[in-house]
Amino acid sequence: MATPTSWAQEVITCDLCPKPTQQFCNNCQVSLCVDCVSTHVDKFKSQTHDIVHFTNRKIQPVFPECKVHSNQRCEAHCQQCHVQVCLKCIFSSHNGHKIVEIQEIFNVKKSEIEKENQEIESIIIPKYKKKMDNIAGKISTSMAKFNELEREAEKHRQLWHHEVDNIFNKINSMIKSTRENHLTFLKSHQSKFKNLIPDMMQTVTQIKEILKTNKVSDVNNYESKLTEYRDIPADIDVEIPSLKTNAVQGGELSISLGEYKAALTQSALSSLTDEVFHLSMRELLDKARVIATIPTEVYPLWGVVCVGTDEAWVSGNNKVIRRVDIHGSVQESITTQCPFCPGAISVTRQGELIYSDYFNKTVNIVRRGRSEVLITPPQGWGPWGLCCTRSGDILVNVNSNKQNKIICYQGKTMNQEIYKDEHGNTIFKEGYTMLISLAENNNGDICVTDFNADIMVVVDKTGRVRFRYDGTPPRREKSFNPRYIVTDSNSHIIVADYNNACLHILDQDGQFLGCVDNCGLDKPSGLSVDSEGRLWVGLCDSGEIKVIQYMK
Repeated sequence: MATPTSWAQEVITCDLCPKPTQQFCNNCQVSLCVDCVSTHVDKFKSQTHDIVHFTNRKIQPVFPECKVHSNQRCEAHCQQCHVQVCLKCIFSSHNGHKIVEIQEIFNVKKSEIEKENQEIESIIIPKYKKKMDNIAGKISTSMAKFNELEREAEKHRQLWHHEVDNIFNKINSMIKSTRENHLTFLKSHQSKFKNLIPDMMQTVTQIKEILKTNKVSDVNNYESKLTEYRDIPADIDVEIPSLKTNAVQGGELSISLGEYKAALTQSALSSLTDEVFHLSMRELLDKARVIATIPTEVYPLWGVVCVGTDEAWVSGNNKVIRRVDIHGSVQESITTQCPFCPGAISVTRQGELIYSDYFNKTVNIVRRGRSEVLITPPQGWGPWGLCCTRSGDILVNVNSNKQNKIICYQGKTMNQEIYKDEHGNTIFKEGYTMLISLAENNNGDICVTDFNADIMVVVDKTGRVRFRYDGTPPRREKSFNPRYIVTDSNSHIIVADYNNACLHILDQDGQFLGCVDNCGLDKPSGLSVDSEGRLWVGLCDSGEIKVIQYMK
């Protein structure tokens, strides 16, 4: 509405057409030209109209029309019936009820909306903008540090012999992969603020329009978003791995990035081109050998997860998960809350045991000897396979109505789903079997055994299928039946073949390297690698674990 000072400076037009206004309807608060007066009255015949000259208009709230009594407006609110009422209503069906003027409710509500707008516009939005700027600074710093990592790696690469180029290729690949994950995570967090600010700006614009209006329904129908906006996402920091090197004349050359380590022994650095270095990247033995056979008394034995060098958690067809040492002694027992038995077991980066409960549809963590719910998958989906990644995320295989998919959780937050390839086709075969085993490789690939299809599938960290393996190269007597899967420090992929009593070993790109088939691995199920690089293979029926040396 124009102010008296501005009337002389601008022409106030009719609300129904572009002509100058001359009349005003006090009841409807509408500006009208002479020609539109009859149009307005005819359009709202059921309402009473107080048409006056524009200069004699009265600015007042526009009260809604009574739904019971025609030509009556509701200027009160019945607190007993929670409805708007007119004067006739008050003396009839609402006689004796507690009545409050709508004007009073209107004024209070408008005051609250004005306060909310002030907080969003002057306090909350600046906070979001500040957070977004902080993340932009972190992205810039992170990029600079990653660039420095690459420069430092390249400087040391020039000191090393050409035979170790594969080590540095792997380091650079890990830096780029880690940087991509790091920046993707930060930018994802940044986008939360970026997406919310326009929404808040739109809310502010909406509020300002409401504050200008005299329509009771517009004000009373406003739904506050203040609580949602106040819940500002917390700050995040992702640790950047450091590059550590050691180059002692005549001693050992070593380099590490995060958990990846490589070393060389050499006689002298004076003439690198004439020296032959021995890589610490270990090679596969021609024939694997059994180091120990551990009786667990768990029948059938399903899950095996190593803890350090000489211990492992084991699970089977009962509620108890046991931690046994290499001599078979039980060091600890955890009785789960599962109705029958846990699905899969794994260990977090902090060394805490987690297990899936398919029937209660939870993933649980054991702390101080007691189980706590860590993750609850989406409704209707039951969890089975588990994998704790190097970044601290947890991969969970879930199953519902013959469908399998993998969900990546950061804490309790679901940040990725893997179930369709780049063409929109399902990656995992439909079936009632939910026994999917998961492992993460050093390059970030996710290795999966699909029990319904009897194949092993490898997808990259974005969920794109890299390759599938059906057990063809070894040409075994029985059909390939992959159960549990694990990866090692050399990025080997090791798959337990239940039907053929052996282990298939592949490189990270799916090239078949060999089989472990000489260690009496009848019905291998559980599979893990200890800190010394030895395989712990659980045998389903006998309940034994065989510790196998398979690398030099």
